[in-house]
Amino acid sequence: MIVSFRSNRMSTAVAMALLAFSHAPIVFAQSSNMFAAPTDASTGSNSDVNQSKVETIIVSAQSGAYRKDEKNTASALAPTQSSLTATQPQSIITREFIEGSVTPAAEYSRVVNVAPSVSGDSSNGPGLSETKTTLRGFSDDQYNITFDGIPWGDTNNPAHHSTSFFPASVIGAAIVERGPGNASNIGYATFGGSINLFSKKSLDEQMTTVFGSVGTWNTYLLGIAHESGRIANWGNGTAQLGYQHLESDGYLSFSSIKSDNVMLKLQRRVGDASTLTFFASANHINYVQPDNSKGPTLAQVAKYGRNFLLNNDPTSFNYFGFNHTTKDTDFEYVRLNTLWGNDWETEATGYSYAYDNQTISSTDPTGLTLPGTKIGPVGNKDIPGIDKQNKYRVYGVIVKASKHSDLGLLRGGIWAETSDTDRHQYDIDLTLGNIRDPRETKPTPVTFPSVLFDQQSKIKSVQPFVEFEWEVTPSTLITPGLKYVAITRSVDAIVNQTTRLPQNASADYNTSLPFLTVNHQFGAGLAAYAQYAKGFQIPDLKSFYIADPTKNSSEPQLSTNYQVGIVGKVKDFVWDADLYQIDFKNKYVSNGLAGAAAAFVNLGGATYKGAETQVTYLMGSGFAVYANGSINKATAADTGQTISGAPKMTATLGLMYASGPWSGSLVAKRTGATYQQDYDKTKPANFELYKVAAYNNVDLGVSYTFDQVIAGVKKLKLQFNVFNLLSKEDITSISPGKVLAGDQYTFQAPRSVQLSAKVSF
Repeated sequence: MIVSFRSNRMSTAVAMALLAFSHAPIVFAQSSNMFAAPTDASTGSNSDVNQSKVETIIVSAQSGAYRKDEKNTASALAPTQSSLTATQPQSIITREFIEGSVTPAAEYSRVVNVAPSVSGDSSNGPGLSETKTTLRGFSDDQYNITFDGIPWGDTNNPAHHSTSFFPASVIGAAIVERGPGNASNIGYATFGGSINLFSKKSLDEQMTTVFGSVGTWNTYLLGIAHESGRIANWGNGTAQLGYQHLESDGYLSFSSIKSDNVMLKLQRRVGDASTLTFFASANHINYVQPDNSKGPTLAQVAKYGRNFLLNNDPTSFNYFGFNHTTKDTDFEYVRLNTLWGNDWETEATGYSYAYDNQTISSTDPTGLTLPGTKIGPVGNKDIPGIDKQNKYRVYGVIVKASKHSDLGLLRGGIWAETSDTDRHQYDIDLTLGNIRDPRETKPTPVTFPSVLFDQQSKIKSVQPFVEFEWEVTPSTLITPGLKYVAITRSVDAIVNQTTRLPQNASADYNTSLPFLTVNHQFGAGLAAYAQYAKGFQIPDLKSFYIADPTKNSSEPQLSTNYQVGIVGKVKDFVWDADLYQIDFKNKYVSNGLAGAAAAFVNLGGATYKGAETQVTYLMGSGFAVYANGSINKATAADTGQTISGAPKMTATLGLMYASGPWSGSLVAKRTGATYQQDYDKTKPANFELYKVAAYNNVDLGVSYTFDQVIAGVKKLKLQFNVFNLLSKEDITSISPGKVLAGDQYTFQAPRSVQLSAKVSF
């Protein structure tokens, strides 16, 4: 098996960090508490100064502390739960749930889907195509996603590609935070909340694990992971190394996927008060899919079925040989945690990540466009297509410091990041072998008729922050804070998108974001919290796709969040509930004008409000029942109607089991009705026409673990999973076309099964 990572490479800084690991003097101080177990899982949130603390998730109750991995507690079996020290609604998801209930082929979207107010589904099968997750009705580009405390996302807007960076085998835990968080929460979209992913905890003992899965649609996965354990002659440091290969034909016709991931994580002491962590992950993936992969039209469904996407006809726009994408990504960081004495602690992180998307695709998979280009004789039937690139590299630093005092905890720091992006899209003739096709589909005359855009852009961001966790009483914490956002976005394009004219412009966005939270512990495993916080979202790159971007508003989109919640934890029962209201203003929209008068302005906004809950009850004999639910309402300020893409509710019901070598889960999720198009008073009938009914999904997982099977084998785990147990194939989204016949539909992938084995030596 050959693994190739074509274009992205680790930066020089990362290579130097590896040298630091091999040459740094080591003194391991047993008395240091840098990696002391936290008292609560909330310490792993994006706002915490010490991200490594999430590596051991422990839930604390007033009736007595108990570890998350003990099987005789409700907390141990809970798929999601909050913490007693939470200051906003959250759902903590542990590695135990990921390994038992989520397909090994999955990525983060499948991991977090169990949480309340979270929705999203893969049309090609679990983990086999990109999924855009919705959080409280906020779209994928309206909330942050972090990995070990580092925000990542696209540079044209802060959206995310779920299959491109971190497969489930790399993820050790996840925390869904439904709110902007504290001042130390960083990213370009604190607007709607954060999905925080964490790398796996290092083991104290050496272990090598070989794992594999086979399943429906010729899906198979092979991988190996090695844990060094504590290395005595390396300062008790640890090393983790993993590799995974995935292949599948996928549920959709002729839509195969192949991917490879390699991961390395190193930790060691540096001196007597510091710990150095290095992490690197690289991913290579090939899709067979059109650039417009929004599903078939109803006419195509009637003729070919719900799973139609591509075919093997070289005279068709849908020919699989004309539609393929290659993506290469890498993500790496170096982090130094130091205890300085006098209750001072710092964390310094340098990081880089990259994304390289190279796509060849036909222009219209709906079948509504006839073949033919301007290349060749009149009446030719060649297939027009595009050559698309989206390639960027991001560099950043995060410096945090904290100081304990008798009054509480002072935290402060700064996040600085810069990115360089190179994007292009060319018209090509696919039949003649990707030869440039000067179709002149935009206003003429144009200098480069086959170039839809050839654009370079940059983002420079600085966000300093400060907050003080004031311990008013031993049971009450009040935390005020402030973050300042300063962003410069620039474009230098030979041919700019939409206008097809040269463009060289920049814009500055600045705002201050205050917040205030309260957490009160009532005792006996009961706590309550309240939050007021401002969030923001960076304006989309499309705001530069006009003749004169200096006419745009410089105000970023802002949200004001009000939330209250209560959390309860005892041995047999964990639960929480919250109420929220989010006022969104400064919505960034086009003024509808053309030419020199075109501009993006702040107009209107929306109000999000709702209630959420999650609960796990330990019934005994290894069984626990789990439920969560949300009622979500998101309405546009100008029309009073529900905004598109916002489900009205979510609900989950599950039965969990863990006893001896057996474990299992049966989890049902319902996603409420969702409008697929915003209300337009000029076309009121379309509002109900593009309404998708609620749909359900049920997943089953059962596993058995053998201990000491034979000499040298520590564990053998066999696992059986069924996804979409009831084989529902309901509509999950509708993408409106230019005409009704061009509307595209996605459906639930039907029932699929997966058999998995994991052998540990």
